Amino acid sequence: MMHSQWVTPKANILVIDDTPENLYLLAAMLTEQGYKVRSVTKGAAGLRGAQASPPDLILLDINMPEINGYEVCQSLKQSDRTRDIPVIFISAMNDVLDKVKAFSVGGVDYITKPFQVEEVLVRVENHLTIRNLQKQLQEQNTRLQQEIRDRKLAEEKFAKAFRSSPSPISITTVSEGRFIDINSSFLKMSGYSLEEIINHCVDDLNLGITQEHYASNLQKLLETGALQNHEMEFRTKSGEVRIVLLSAELIHLDGTECILNIVNDITERKRLENEFISLVSHELRTPLTSVIGSLDLLGTGQLGTLNVKGQQVLNIAITNIERLNRLVNEILDLERMKSGKIAMQPVNCNVADLIVQAAEAMQAMAERAQINLVTEPASHEIFVDPDRMLQTLTNLIANAIKFSKVGDTVWLRVRLHTDHLQIEIQDQGRGIPANKLQTIFERFQQVDVSDSRKKGGTGLGLAICRNIVEQHQGKIWAESILGEGSTFHIILPFLKK
Repeated sequence: MMHSQWVTPKANILVIDDTPENLYLLAAMLTEQGYKVRSVTKGAAGLRGAQASPPDLILLDINMPEINGYEVCQSLKQSDRTRDIPVIFISAMNDVLDKVKAFSVGGVDYITKPFQVEEVLVRVENHLTIRNLQKQLQEQNTRLQQEIRDRKLAEEKFAKAFRSSPSPISITTVSEGRFIDINSSFLKMSGYSLEEIINHCVDDLNLGITQEHYASNLQKLLETGALQNHEMEFRTKSGEVRIVLLSAELIHLDGTECILNIVNDITERKRLENEFISLVSHELRTPLTSVIGSLDLLGTGQLGTLNVKGQQVLNIAITNIERLNRLVNEILDLERMKSGKIAMQPVNCNVADLIVQAAEAMQAMAERAQINLVTEPASHEIFVDPDRMLQTLTNLIANAIKFSKVGDTVWLRVRLHTDHLQIEIQDQGRGIPANKLQTIFERFQQVDVSDSRKKGGTGLGLAICRNIVEQHQGKIWAESILGEGSTFHIILPFLKK
């Protein structure tokens, strides 16, 4: 059985010559070399063929009836569709003026008859290569022009958003911290004039940003490429201190590495938060304690025996009041940590002891959930607040257990490095979407809004963990694969006293 196989031709060539013998010879040798060849004996037919389906190259005779080769080439070069097709003249006319005229009407080469097969093939291949390079260059130029237009449009949109944004925005250089642009909102908040800020460094202005604070933020920015909602103080020209959230991102302007800083003034929000914390602390804890005591009294049966339905309602009430109590306590803890009212009390202790204590504290919960809790401790002295570090570890282990399935394993391991140690809490649970890996450490942020109902979480645990770790000059982050599990990493430096 015979099989035909379609081979893509190297190029499409149109041969225009009124001599059939020349057409046959050219077509045969070009076809043998893998080219697709179309042959016509009249100039008018060649023009129509080139317009209908432009070839990659044209071999053109000069002496032809009705329309000669010069006229055919001139017509080709006058059409947008065919002007870029390379034309090689093949003619018995050997006079210099004939060759000059061939080049003047747009030909790229001239071959004298009788021709050598090898010469024709080499020249065809060379001009096809040149044409392909020209096409690539044209395509690159077209893409470049489009990129320039797109960039210009993006810059115009950015400039419009920059100028009209209600949020204060500034652009500073990475190397010097020098202001190179600011919007009107920044001027309004700061109280400075444009001349007082542009081309001045952060150190030159009394913005309440210390060199140490600036260097720390810059280091975080260089490591991650972006800084999100970093709370800090901002001093205006009049000396007023505002509380702001700073978000920053690395950008490049005219080859200079810069920082785009976006500031949100949350001074009023912080005032309301403080009032709310005060309300929570004084107005909610007392009645909560009373309600918890009353429910516990009902549960003892001293006020009478409840039927099954009543006991179920009581259990629901106890569960919800305990969650509310945890929420109140965690809100207060987080705010005290942020304000510095809860000071860390670090001492020298062995990380292996902390790992073992955390695992023992969570063993009962793991057994109830039928989860295997595996520890891989390593012995090393660290300078931490043991109570707060245990709070962090048990919180992370509890989360890992909550979001694991029956029979899964949760690992708690320690890895030692030259100047720091790394603690890992790994589970085989449902995983965390990539777009949630950063926000889960913010307050009241959870992977699923229904988690607080299903799992009893408050949305504050990870925020507290991050605060504790950062107060120990450490770092915490999460890595996850959906459907396979998550790993929470804690890095603590080897600090001793």
